[in-house]
Amino acid sequence: MSYKFGVSSLEWFASTVIPVLEAESEMSAHLTNPLFALVDVNNFYVSCERVFAPKLEAVPMVVLSNNDGCAVARSAEVKALGVKMGTPWFQMQDLAKKHGIQAYSSNYTLYGDMSNRVVQVLRKFTPNLEVYSIDESFLQIETVLKQYPDTIALGMSMKQQVKDTTGLPVCVGIGASKTLAKFANHLAKKHPQFSGVCDVEAMPKPELYQWMSETPASEVWGIGRQLTKKLKVLEIHTVFDLLQASPQAMRQQFGVVVERLCYELRGTSCLKLEEVAPAKQQIIASRSFGKLVTKQEELAQSVATHAARAAEKLRSQDSVTGAITVFIQTNPFKQNEPQHHKSITISLSDPSDNTVTLTNAALKGLQQIYQSGFRYKKAGVILNLIADKPTIQQSLFEDIESKGKSADLMHAMDAINSRFGNAVIRLAASGTKQEWQMRSNNKSPNYTTQWDELPIAR
Repeated sequence: MSYKFGVSSLEWFASTVIPVLEAESEMSAHLTNPLFALVDVNNFYVSCERVFAPKLEAVPMVVLSNNDGCAVARSAEVKALGVKMGTPWFQMQDLAKKHGIQAYSSNYTLYGDMSNRVVQVLRKFTPNLEVYSIDESFLQIETVLKQYPDTIALGMSMKQQVKDTTGLPVCVGIGASKTLAKFANHLAKKHPQFSGVCDVEAMPKPELYQWMSETPASEVWGIGRQLTKKLKVLEIHTVFDLLQASPQAMRQQFGVVVERLCYELRGTSCLKLEEVAPAKQQIIASRSFGKLVTKQEELAQSVATHAARAAEKLRSQDSVTGAITVFIQTNPFKQNEPQHHKSITISLSDPSDNTVTLTNAALKGLQQIYQSGFRYKKAGVILNLIADKPTIQQSLFEDIESKGKSADLMHAMDAINSRFGNAVIRLAASGTKQEWQMRSNNKSPNYTTQWDELPIAR
């Protein structure tokens, strides 16, 4: 790579900022010298679909949001056509016909299971892992480097093992901080010369600064649209500009988060690895309906289904809830129709994670807020006052034996649903036909979680 720095800029940076960075590095070296890898699945939803349908390789395709509304994932071929994230599917019809764009409904069950499989592969490299999102994981790798010739070899091994085990393509970015690892992953994705693995710590400094000078500041982890506009006013346009900014000045202007990003860009790790994700303090379960709903019975089925899903999430983090909020709403975009948006919170006498208890409370709330004469578009539940189950004080009048049987029942339900598919066992209140369910007119099978949908080799 040829370097294009202006001589005066590079000389100034070399004489002023680099010594400061080196001094900071030396000061922190005796304490810790962490090294992070960010492993990110390329076009995750699209890639999951292609694993089980190889005919889709190189075919322009999108994955649509709930009710097949808009594009939430785009293949590289579709991105090249200029289609933006969130573009409504109905607006893409002419383009789809012209270029043969294939559209698939979201299959969150498949994507969640494939995400878990990627994490299982990565945990073989190090237990020091944080699942950042459904398609991204941070790994702290300085303790496992001695097993490999260098960081690139480690990254290539991760990339290959994920591909061999799951069929999913990933890119690996490596840096002395999470922010640098994110930046390295961006380079690995955007520039083919890295072959999917980039270590910014192994780069010569002039090369690293050149890449930073060619990358917009908006690509830095945590720099959003509004913050980008404010930085431009300060003549901070690129990652290199942000690197040169005073962290203290950035704190005065934008707060401690941006200050930490500045230090992270300099190689000082400020954001520690969360090996165990913190328990959620609020759990929301909701979906828009595939058709407008008028009957209370159908709303009750929806609310019961969401309450069961929320209760399962609650148990998965070993928590209980002290209150459940139920909400229903009409379509706000249909201004010519009567509107009704209502919610209610039901307090529980004893915090619980029991599906039956939460469903009964949710249905009680629905009875109080439902009004006939409206066409409802969405319903859902919110669990509030969440606390760790082991720390909850038991009631003096609590039936311990009955509570134990209830816990055993919930454990059995979760185990069966986990093994044989989501909601194989559910409360009768959830209904059977569920005609209100969201539209998924072109959803792929649940290849990895349903026995009757396993892929067949022909």
